[in-house]
Amino acid sequence: MPTFLTTDGTRLAYHLRGEGAPLAVLPGGPMRASAYLGDLGGLTAHRRLALLDLRGTGDSAVPADPETYRCDRMVEDVELWRAHMGLEHMDLLAHSAGAALAMLYAAHRPHRIRRLVLITPNPSALGLRATPEDRLAAAELREGEPWFADAFPAFRAWLAGEAGFDDVFLPFFHGRWDDTARAHTDAELTQTNEEAGERYFADGAFTPDATRAALAELTAPVLVYAGELDGGPRPDLARRAAQVFPNAESAVQPGAAHYPWLDDPEHFRARVLAFLDGPAPSVPPQADRPAHHRAQG
Repeated sequence: MPTFLTTDGTRLAYHLRGEGAPLAVLPGGPMRASAYLGDLGGLTAHRRLALLDLRGTGDSAVPADPETYRCDRMVEDVELWRAHMGLEHMDLLAHSAGAALAMLYAAHRPHRIRRLVLITPNPSALGLRATPEDRLAAAELREGEPWFADAFPAFRAWLAGEAGFDDVFLPFFHGRWDDTARAHTDAELTQTNEEAGERYFADGAFTPDATRAALAELTAPVLVYAGELDGGPRPDLARRAAQVFPNAESAVQPGAAHYPWLDDPEHFRARVLAFLDGPAPSVPPQADRPAHHRAQG
């Protein structure tokens, strides 16, 4: 298991799986160990995945300063990771909350991105958020499921702030509520640093106007990938996020929710590989952004 040191001395670990050209991967959660990503629907048969455990998660060390769990504070971790792996430019894939970190990184160092894949992304860095109404509208698409009658009232109460999180509505996050999905959710508690997750989206993490302006310089191709049944983001919100990037496309996986590689691995793998294996993009030479710009988040 390879590791590297960040600027504050925190040792971070990442995991290498598969064969082929490298694909750097940022996990979501927020702050869930990268183990939950598995082989990403079989991408390991085509790409060598480098899956980062963010600080305080998985096999990475806990930082001395918990304030560094904030999303924008980890942008430099990603840059040090890239340099450690010896990649001049990298294909970067990020899931859910990890996509917010990927967007900030792409805004700070657009010339380091060869291709960017955002899977069911949290677009908070762009000033966009899934609303309770979005999530309820997506949930209502599942009315024919045998678990819906018990799950929907609890989900609605949670979104309204009238009740706590309840495992009964976990099926809404999966396109198929089968043994694979159950095992995936069972592992979440032990894989997630809850304290870090609470700090990830803390006040000050995002300055959407500055991020949008910086991303206007990203010439690399971007794929924003949504699940048809996902409430965060719904396909329409994913398409709005894609419009921020100069060279982006959006895709919607039928019958999928928040973890599309579990819902239909073959469909997921084929669509993501079609994007990654497209014509080689040109990456213009640029200098890194000055520190005062990077600090804007």
